[in-house]
Amino acid sequence: MPRLSCTLLLLLLAACRHDDFSRAGTWQPTGVNEINLQAMLSDPADANRGVAARDERGAAAAAPINRLLNDRRKPLPLSTWGSATGAAPSAGADAR
Repeated sequence: MPRLSCTLLLLLLAACRHDDFSRAGTWQPTGVNEINLQAMLSDPADANRGVAARDERGAAAAAPINRLLNDRRKPLPLSTWGSATGAAPSAGADAR
């Protein structure tokens, strides 16, 4: 049994050998991903700065952020749910 476990250990260690792809006959990076990306872009300038979607709502989303950053927040709407202290409304004297 010890011989079998020793053999298994050696096989596991051999499988964990470091392979950095620098030896001959292995794959080497050639820039194919970059070439494919450039081929898929209709306008090469899109690689530097993206294009917004047709239905984007960036301006609508940016307005509340600008108000928050400039300390010009809109007041909260008045609520009739509770009193001025925010407590829940009471049920009254006849609720049991």
